[in-house]
Amino acid sequence: MDGVRRGIVLVSLGSLTLVVMAALVKHVGERLPAMEIFFFRSLIGFGLVLAACWRDPFEALRTKRPGMHFVRGATGAVGNACFFWTLTNMMLADAMALQFSRPLFMIPLAIIFLGEFVGWRRAGVALVGFLGIVAYARPFTGGFEPGAFIGALGAFTGGLVVICIKRLQTSEPTRVIMFYYAFWNAVIAAVPAAIWWVTPNPYELIILVLIGFFGISGQALITHGLSQGEATVLVPLDYSRIVYSAIIGYLLFSEVPGPWSFVGMALIVGASLYLVLTEKKKQAPTQPD
Repeated sequence: MDGVRRGIVLVSLGSLTLVVMAALVKHVGERLPAMEIFFFRSLIGFGLVLAACWRDPFEALRTKRPGMHFVRGATGAVGNACFFWTLTNMMLADAMALQFSRPLFMIPLAIIFLGEFVGWRRAGVALVGFLGIVAYARPFTGGFEPGAFIGALGAFTGGLVVICIKRLQTSEPTRVIMFYYAFWNAVIAAVPAAIWWVTPNPYELIILVLIGFFGISGQALITHGLSQGEATVLVPLDYSRIVYSAIIGYLLFSEVPGPWSFVGMALIVGASLYLVLTEKKKQAPTQPD
């Protein structure tokens, strides 16, 4: 199997795995608070990161930028909390589509924090994507959905996490970045989880462990898969999560997205895909600037 085919299989499988995780979050979220689910997801992730750091367990203590690690962890915790909230309070496909709006927020964030130049075309495409978020919210209709803005906040903080990573990568090893991100996610998530704690039963504990396992596995499959071939072929496959979410949402939760959801989905996915693929093309060494 060549690299591209291997990448297609891995990214597709990773996307489906993350949708299964999201469906489990929605299922167990019928009784457990979203912040408690997020805490278990973070705690399991932190445990796996600790296992990966066993060769040099004190490496993280030698960090030169503890403040930036906290900022990255805190913004990541807010973003993940928003995502888990949308999973438990919105339709599965809508929550997933809003998560993919992160590339839209990278445009203004890159201008402000990285001093990057953004052409009028990319700025215009980002504006179209933002209109997709507004379409989800339906502010001018009787079915106003404020949850769309919580999903957008999660995407915005996800963009801030990327900015922090770019800053940290100039001086910090990847393992240290991963350690503090997982650590602060678990610590910060513990606070709202304790406030709204509902003791899970044995069945729910199994589901929570599966959520952590599928979350880590899905991200690993997608990350490895994207390294196997051309971005223009593999990146769009990750957006299949929205299709999987719509199918699973219908089959398991009887969810049927309305016309405003389809409009918002089309605008967000179209604009985000354009921005991601043009950025990949710009970074490719064989492509002109």
